[in-house]
Amino acid sequence: MRAKHNKKRNTAFLYETLVKELTRAIVAKDETQKRRVLSILKEHYGKDTVLKRELECYKTLTGTSDLDIHTAEKLLHETKVDRARINNKMIFNSQTNLIKKMNTSLSSEVWNNFIPNYKSLASISAIFNQKTPAKKRVLFEGTVIEAITSQNPELTEMQPIDNIVYRSFVEKFNDQYGGLLEEQKSLLAQYVASFADNGLEFKLHLNEEIGRLKKKINASLRLEEISNDPQMTDKTHKVVGILEGFKTAEPTEEVVCSVLKIQALVREIGTQ
Repeated sequence: MRAKHNKKRNTAFLYETLVKELTRAIVAKDETQKRRVLSILKEHYGKDTVLKRELECYKTLTGTSDLDIHTAEKLLHETKVDRARINNKMIFNSQTNLIKKMNTSLSSEVWNNFIPNYKSLASISAIFNQKTPAKKRVLFEGTVIEAITSQNPELTEMQPIDNIVYRSFVEKFNDQYGGLLEEQKSLLAQYVASFADNGLEFKLHLNEEIGRLKKKINASLRLEEISNDPQMTDKTHKVVGILEGFKTAEPTEEVVCSVLKIQALVREIGTQ
């Protein structure tokens, strides 16, 4: 099903693009770009902004799964009601200002950032847009219902089949930095959101993740290849000590980067 969709008029797409750019800047240690992106996120997705309100509507539908059909339909209905309460003109004007800021403050390359759930966001945008023909809107709603009643909250991921720029960018990103794990994406998303509020939700998420990682690392001490190697055992205990220290430390960028590395370590141990 094809429908004309302007990605630059999709509040969630703009947000995901900025998050991806922030991730690149952090990994590349590009402090200038990081400050620029954070400034834009704070200004346009901060507390009480109209784009933040609309973004929450997108998140409700993209971050939910495994619901029964009745609950899913009710959730979609209520989300549409919440979205309808937001002034369309205010959204349009805010998007215009954001697009202008991204064009002037960031490189044009930012628009080449590959957003895997692009089709998901496009489908939801079509549902929110009253100009979408009724038949197509109902079909898009069916797609969303199918996604949030399944065990996988992700709608159809976009494959860059006809955009060479997208394809080459993704390959370059993965070759240079490696693909992010789901738990790493979640941590970074919470970290980004913490700049727009008091950071309480991020601290809670970080503490929960540290607890999970500690449990996994401690369990790895029972693995034969670690328990039989004194050097590996010592290093594993040091990782546990680092995580323990993070529980009382301020959630700085250095802490986040360290946790990202430990997340990758835990995943590697788990796949052996």
